[in-house]
Formats: sequence, structure tokens, C-alpha cells
Amino acid sequence: MKDCNAKSEGFVLGLDLGDRKSHYALLDEQGKVVEQGAVRTNRQWIRSLFSNIPNSRVVMEVGTHSRWVSQMSEQQGHETFVANARRLRWIFENDQKTDRMDAEWLGRVGRFDANLLHPIQHRSQQAQADLAILRSREALVKARTQLINHVRGQVKAWGKRLPKCAAKSFHRRVLGEIPDQLRPALETTVEMIGQLTSEIAGYESQIAQRAEEYPEIEQLRAIKGVGLLSSSAFVWTLEDPGRFSRSRQVGAYLGLIPKRDQSGQRDPRLGITKAGDEALRRLLVQSAHYILGPFGEDCDLRRFGERRMEGEAEKGKKRAVVAVARKLSVLMHHLWKTGEAYDPFYQENRKAA
Repeated sequence: MKDCNAKSEGFVLGLDLGDRKSHYALLDEQGKVVEQGAVRTNRQWIRSLFSNIPNSRVVMEVGTHSRWVSQMSEQQGHETFVANARRLRWIFENDQKTDRMDAEWLGRVGRFDANLLHPIQHRSQQAQADLAILRSREALVKARTQLINHVRGQVKAWGKRLPKCAAKSFHRRVLGEIPDQLRPALETTVEMIGQLTSEIAGYESQIAQRAEEYPEIEQLRAIKGVGLLSSSAFVWTLEDPGRFSRSRQVGAYLGLIPKRDQSGQRDPRLGITKAGDEALRRLLVQSAHYILGPFGEDCDLRRFGERRMEGEAEKGKKRAVVAVARKLSVLMHHLWKTGEAYDPFYQENRKAA
């Protein structure tokens, strides 16, 4: 991680990355804009920009192109910061917002104090490639769910209902239940659902093969309720357990801690921040549901969630699930970082000792 308190000598370049065109503003040591303009967002033009400016601190916002642009900036010898977009809304929420002004504001904030950028660290290319398999599977699952809901809705509008079944067996179970008049409209859709199910299984096979190269994934799967997808997403998203000095920081990184809006005596109870990776957060919540569900085994995590639910209504159960997901993320990071074997009753045994 970069030292955000390090003072940068010389110039600061604010770079507002767009899909086709990126605007930039170059500030000198006194904060005066000495050059402004726009370049095409491709490797040739971006490389030319970095080659034709003096050694500078380069500041950009995280986005689709920030990975390769930041790598190119570092290769050219520039001090590079990728700003957390969630923490910079105050920059862009103004009545005179333009791409040119955004670039200048990024440069001025980076020149003043890089800590205000809350800079992020991109994953390696290998971790990103592994995650791409998970993302592709997730996209197909969403598409299959939409098609299944479409088929069920059409049949329901006909006055009938299709039998309940797992998504992976839907195309086999329901074909004979579709009314004859609807078959011309829905048979092709059901066949496509079957094709998607086959492709999803193929992605899951790839994930299992890639996971074999990461022993920590198998280590995390020892936690009952944490499956292949959750453990793989956790390892490939965080990539390096050393990024966090304390395991408790992982819960905040994944947006599983409550927001705060304290003012004087007012300190309302708010929802979670939902920062960080949405897909991983959703998988951890699913694991927490399993741990607290009818098939979850007795363990410290389950007992912790049950204590949180005591005397609470339905909203309390939801809070307990999130709390278990947060505690699960902390536990997974601790096991990964220390290499310890999972003990489902570690807390209870420690109290007894």
C-alpha cells in the first residue's frame, strides 16, 4: 500500500477517466493549472500523455479503465493514486459539474492530502481473471432466474402453476406441465434455460479446477456453510490477507458494518454501509443464512446469531444474519492469515479454559 502521507515533489495530474475520452488537468507546485485537455481512452493516447508530462502525482477515480491506466502510470514512473469513488461524492455534486472540472478537482485534492482520496488497491491480473469466471457464472444465473420467472408468470396468467423445483432441474420438470397453447411461445425459452444450466455447470467446474491451486480455499471450506463459491470469492477478492492489519477491518471493507450519523445526542440505528464487493457480501450473507437455518450445525457462529435474535422481531433476525456474515468474514480472514485449523467451538473452549 502507498504511504498517503508522503509528499509528492513537482506536479499533480488529475485524470477523469471516461469510456471514450478522458480529461486531464496538470497542476504545478503552486497549484496553478498549467495544462488542460482531453485524450482518447486507449493505450496509445494514455501512454503519450504520461510520457509528455514531468514526474507527477497522478490521481484518478476507480472505474472500468482505472486498472490498466494506473498500471501504465506507475510504469512511467509516476506516483499513482486511485481514488475511492464513494468517498468523493462531495467533489462531483456541484452545480457546474463537467469532466474538465472533475479532473481539476481530483488534482487539487491529490495535491492537498492524498488521504482524502481513500485510495484503493487493484487486484492482480490473475486474481481478476479468476474472479471473471465467478462473475460470468453470476451473470448466467441471473439470466436463468429471469427466464424461469418469465415462464412461471406466463403459465400463471393461464390459470395454472408450474411445480416447485430447483433451478437446475427446471427445464426437465416443467416441460410437460406447460399448457399446449403456450408451448409455441415457451418451449424455446425452456430449452434456453437448459442450455444456461449446462453453461453454469461448466463455469462451476472451472472454478473448482482453479480453486485447487489455492490451498486456503479448501481451508476456509472447513467452516460449515461456506461453500466453494463463497471461499473462492473471498480469496480472489481480498487476494492478500496482509492487506489488513486486523481481521476486524474486513467487515468494514465489505460493507457489513452499520453506517453512523451521530450528531449531539442523536445517534440513530442505521443500515450497513454496503461498501466493497457486492457479490462477495451477498455470498457471505447466504452463508450466514445457512448457518442460522434449519440445516446449520451448532457452532460459535450459530450461537452468536441466536443470541442476537433473542427477543427480536423479524428485523432482528435480519440484523442477526448480517452480524453473523460480518463475524464470518473476520473468522475467514483470521484462519487464512494465521493458517490455523477451524475450530467450531473456539470461543466456548477458550472460555472454559
